[in-house]
Amino acid sequence: MSPLLRRDTKSDPASRTVTLIAKPGCHLCDQAREVILKVTAELGSGFEERDITQDEALYRSYWEQIPVTLIDGRQHDFWRVDEQRLRKALTAQRP
Repeated sequence: MSPLLRRDTKSDPASRTVTLIAKPGCHLCDQAREVILKVTAELGSGFEERDITQDEALYRSYWEQIPVTLIDGRQHDFWRVDEQRLRKALTAQRP
């Protein structure tokens, strides 16, 4: 592939994955999911959701902070998801 056609994965939102750590019946989780789905759909980023009630390690780590948002496995936010902040983080140049 030509260097001109190669994606710059350091700044390509489509190469990023957002993980929502949530639990059933959580209204903040529902709100966070809506924002994340909107932004990831617009940018082509991946999305996955993990249920804190089904994973003991996640429960121990995050039970007071849910919903928790991770980008590429690193914590980005908790409780509320700001659409602009998430979009900025997904489009930022990675080291």
